[in-house]
Amino acid sequence: MRLFLLTALTMTAFAANSVLNRLAVAQGWADPGGFAILRVLAGAAMLTVLVLAQGQRLPLWRRRRLLGAGSLTLYMVGFSLAYLTLDAGLGALILFGVVQIAMFGWSAATGAPPTMRQMAGAAIAFGGLVWVLWPAGAFRVDAGGAGLMALAGIGWAAYTLAGRREADALAATGANFALALPLTAAAILPVTGVPAMSGAGLLLATVSGAVTSGLGYALWYRLVPALGPVRAATVQLSAPVIAVLGGVLLLGETAPLRLLLGGAVLLGGIALSIRRAPDA
Repeated sequence: MRLFLLTALTMTAFAANSVLNRLAVAQGWADPGGFAILRVLAGAAMLTVLVLAQGQRLPLWRRRRLLGAGSLTLYMVGFSLAYLTLDAGLGALILFGVVQIAMFGWSAATGAPPTMRQMAGAAIAFGGLVWVLWPAGAFRVDAGGAGLMALAGIGWAAYTLAGRREADALAATGANFALALPLTAAAILPVTGVPAMSGAGLLLATVSGAVTSGLGYALWYRLVPALGPVRAATVQLSAPVIAVLGGVLLLGETAPLRLLLGGAVLLGGIALSIRRAPDA
């Protein structure tokens, strides 16, 4: 039960990032690139303070930081730049579809292939996500945006898998954010230019970075070893639906019937995938 509650809290934090980002950008309070940079900055600051307050140091100069900070940067940059041209729903489908493929593939390649039940549950859950997020009417997919979002999916899958070997989730996440900050800024600023940020955008990006990203990602690093790659990949499919629901409750967005039906299908698929097989 504790694992379930902490996982639900983490998925809510992930969904809150989407809601905060969408609110800031949609209202013109921040541009996507500036929001991403400040998000990483706030996360790095919050986590650094917490680690130092515990009398520890950030483990910056370790070999695994190449994967942790590098994959976090790839995710942040790809995610931010992709949404300059992609529909939000379609972007989420590409992101989490790639995450599923990457993490399931990694699990199979390392000698722990998912079971048929886990694969069926993940397929059902993703089908529910498609039902909820698929853009209405005809649309065109920007190839560049789709490619950037696919890279973001690879980055997030790698970042998640990297967390399985971290002994101190808080310190590792803080080091990843600190090193990802200059890399993220160097990649985004040449494309978007000087960030445009109002006071409201500054507040939302700070909350997203310090709380729902920094603390949320640290909690995720603690949970991944207990969940395992397959279950970790599948439960993440709930985050976009929680974000859509958050948009309905907090931003006054409409709640179509497909949100309820697709959400039910998604939750059923997740339950099937993560349910432990009965003892023989």
